[in-house]
Amino acid sequence: MWDIILNPMVTLLALLYSVFGNNVIIAIVILTVIIRMAMYPLLAKQQESSKAMQELQPRLKKMQEKYKDDREKLAQEQMKLYQEHGINPFAGCLPLFIQFPIFIALYQAIFFALASTPFQLVDLSERLLIPGLDGLIPLQNVWLGMRLTEAPTPPSNPIYALALPLLVMVTTYIQFKFSQAQMGTNKPDNNTQDDGGGMASQMQNMTQSMGTIMPIMFGFISLSLSVGLSVYFITSNLVGIAQYSPAGKRVLDGIFGGGRKKKDDENVEDAKIVTASKSNKKSGGKKAAKS
Repeated sequence: MWDIILNPMVTLLALLYSVFGNNVIIAIVILTVIIRMAMYPLLAKQQESSKAMQELQPRLKKMQEKYKDDREKLAQEQMKLYQEHGINPFAGCLPLFIQFPIFIALYQAIFFALASTPFQLVDLSERLLIPGLDGLIPLQNVWLGMRLTEAPTPPSNPIYALALPLLVMVTTYIQFKFSQAQMGTNKPDNNTQDDGGGMASQMQNMTQSMGTIMPIMFGFISLSLSVGLSVYFITSNLVGIAQYSPAGKRVLDGIFGGGRKKKDDENVEDAKIVTASKSNKKSGGKKAAKS
């Protein structure tokens, strides 16, 4: 079952390797970019859902205070509010469930492509779906004096390979900050309270802790995994930073049509304002004529 996703990615990676002069680093970078771009519509959907939920937080907090003794009524009123604004509270989770196996498959594809044992080489050849690509095996696994199949720590690799886990940590931290800013969850909302004795504050503290723990965790993981996978982490983070940045989001929304709905909604609101203004002028003119 897992091979349905994994084998096409391994094949695409080998194909990119052959197209770009047997340069496995370029192949890894391009494959990572392709997958991240293909997944962008789901990411945009997740962002929209998170921002919409964030905008409703003040009203949700008031509901929690009003119906704190009636959980059933609270749930009913919350669902009404979601329906009024066309929000599915679970919409932000679904893209994550879809993206997760694809990103894991991408990670595994790079792992199999950088086969470091005879058994892995045989396994790699069996995963290639295009005839003739097996002639590329084994793939070149040395880049800038670093062995891509080995961890970045000496003596397996030169001392400068340790810069890669550091870059993994830095880019993971920056991507996390950009994602929180894009979703509007990086600043605490001082105007809202909840009935959980500071639950909103606890969630905010948890989010801030993740921003510290995640980069360190990925940095330690990169120390024990191969250099090639560190390249994948860095590339994926850089693409994520571009996707979450305001300028990058505008460009990608223009490509994928993500900003169309928002623009249409703004046009509808403008039309309502103009209509209301004309109506007020007409009613004002009739009153003046009568007087």
